[in-house]
Amino acid sequence: MKEKLIRFMQGRYGVDQLSKTLLAVSFVFVLLSSFTGVQFFYWMFIMLAFYSYFRVFSKNTCRRYEENQKYMKYHNKVKYYFISRMNLMKQRKVYHIYKCPSCKQKIRIPKGKGKIMVRCPKCRTEFVKKS
Repeated sequence: MKEKLIRFMQGRYGVDQLSKTLLAVSFVFVLLSSFTGVQFFYWMFIMLAFYSYFRVFSKNTCRRYEENQKYMKYHNKVKYYFISRMNLMKQRKVYHIYKCPSCKQKIRIPKGKGKIMVRCPKCRTEFVKKS
């Protein structure tokens, strides 16, 4: 039986990040459908689950790879946006973060130093800020 499964899966694309995400979203739709009773959510579950399994068993690996790469490009943008926001929130405990008035470069100033003269490292503009 194991050999039959291995022969069947040869040349198939398999599970990737987009397929996993589609299955997770379809699971959310089936939960919404069961709690609300709205048919739209049920049909979205059916379509997303079908497309996810279609991708897994597809033999057109080039096309599935391109789809996954497009998805990962947008996924990484969103991921790194939230990671950068989390880092800014962690730094705000110790630093003030100001923008340069001329070039809009973000500048990190330590807290508790009083009024200080800040020089932008990018455009060399000087301005006074309270830290």
